Amino acid sequence: MDFSGLFSMQGMLFTIMILGYLFRKTGMITDAGKGLLTDLVLFVTLPASIIKSFEIEFNHQILLSCLVIIIVATAIQAGAWLLGRILYPGFPDERKKVLQYATICSNAGILGNSIAEGVFGGLGLLYASIYTIPQRTFMWSIGLTYFTQAPDAKSLIKKVCTHPCIVSVFAGLLIMILQIQLPGFLSLTIKNIAGGNTFLAMMLVGTILAEVPLRSLPERDTIYYSFIRLVFIPFLVFAACHLAHVDSLVTGVSVVLSGMPAASVTAVLAAKYDKDEIFATKCVVLSTLLSMVTVPLWCLVLA
Repeated sequence: MDFSGLFSMQGMLFTIMILGYLFRKTGMITDAGKGLLTDLVLFVTLPASIIKSFEIEFNHQILLSCLVIIIVATAIQAGAWLLGRILYPGFPDERKKVLQYATICSNAGILGNSIAEGVFGGLGLLYASIYTIPQRTFMWSIGLTYFTQAPDAKSLIKKVCTHPCIVSVFAGLLIMILQIQLPGFLSLTIKNIAGGNTFLAMMLVGTILAEVPLRSLPERDTIYYSFIRLVFIPFLVFAACHLAHVDSLVTGVSVVLSGMPAASVTAVLAAKYDKDEIFATKCVVLSTLLSMVTVPLWCLVLA
């Protein structure tokens, strides 16, 4: 099994994050620059990336072959949401919201697709693309409610449904299901904007990390979260798929993607909505560091 693609992707993410760290430390990125980065990711590059992820071939044959992965992925997201409600008792509210979001939202989209293709081949990449659909739906619907506030339920629903990222999910689903062909210039524009999402998001994480004492990364709460995200959830998925006699390829993709580290957007949202952005960044960084060990181990278990 070739892990070169996995290590290259992880190395790329950390290199960009270090750039953001250095730019913040040297004053090249100011407080205003950090705010601009946050808005660019949340309102420009991330919505474009979401729409681009739905631009895949979709027909009845693919629907049938991917039905199992959709069911499994939806069950995983529902289970992660439930775990988020019961695994963090006694945590301060701001930390709890970050942990709940980071439990249902992993880096399956950025890191997971590359790993799935490298480990499982072209069909693995297709399954990984389908796998992320329920996650994106959860992270920009239920997940967004962890950060946004409104005076009543109606206002909250309106606020969530009009958020650029959830609008992008609906637009992407429509494009995929109806197989809408966007005009060439528009498709190219979305592709190029989406291409900057990983860079800007990890740069932002680096700027937040510059405000964190590095030796404080491994604290009790971040270690606990990393265990849940990288070990406990994929173990539950592995056991459930084994008991249900799920196809080995579907099982492999589901286990590996469910064991991805916290998504960088966790820190982005925490920064945007005045939650505990320092703690969110610690969760992203530590879980990503530890995933360099746990993800290859899961791949070996599945081999």
